[in-house]
Amino acid sequence: QVQLMESGGDSVQPGGSLRLSCRASGYTYNRKCMAWFRQAPGKGREGVAAIVRGGSTTYADSAKGRFTISRDNAEDNMYLEMHALKPEDTGVYYCAANSLCGSGSWLLQDEHYTYWGQGTQVTVSS
Repeated sequence: QVQLMESGGDSVQPGGSLRLSCRASGYTYNRKCMAWFRQAPGKGREGVAAIVRGGSTTYADSAKGRFTISRDNAEDNMYLEMHALKPEDTGVYYCAANSLCGSGSWLLQDEHYTYWGQGTQVTVSS
């Protein structure tokens, strides 16, 4: 089993920055790949960024150049640095983990992840 807990969500103005954290516990084997997803009000969950053991990363087009995903060497913590935030970045951000990992866009599809956190709210508004 894997337990995930997100933190760092807040309300910020457009152009602002936030750093989300995801603390993980449980079998490291089940955390081979980890990802951030978000869900805006009235919309489905979308992949934002993913990272695979070894450091390979994948980003949604909306996140490229503004967001950076990382994880510590112990793989107990994953982060999402977000800059130049826009109102369309508003939503609940979830971290997810899985033991089996594909590549590219596969990593940004929520049906491929077994373990999920409870989410943290990010609101970008003036």
